[in-house]
Amino acid sequence: MTDMLPHSPTPPPLWREALGRALRLRRTDMGLTLAQVSHRSGVSTQFLSEIERGLKDPSSEVIEAVAEVLELQLPQVLVLAAFGLTSGVPATALLSATDMTRAAPAPPAAGQVRLALAA
Repeated sequence: MTDMLPHSPTPPPLWREALGRALRLRRTDMGLTLAQVSHRSGVSTQFLSEIERGLKDPSSEVIEAVAEVLELQLPQVLVLAAFGLTSGVPATALLSATDMTRAAPAPPAAGQVRLALAA
């Protein structure tokens, strides 16, 4: 008699995998190569490739440098990665559903907090 092991569902992606997928999708949607983003951001091509494949956890400074080249603000990158992480839907669905590149609103006045997420 064979043991019946419960079938475990596919584990959810790691944060670094979701982040890398969001960055890669944005880069390819813009028609940019790894070399172009590397040159413009100052992040080595090898490290950028490892980030996109979910192999490395980049610092916030590295994410911001890449995001700037991809015409995104850091919070937008985080939302795209979180969306892909929680929904299983590619981040490009969110990009096409909203205008993620429009100018950011003016910062809130001192003492006020504003949070806006694309949904």
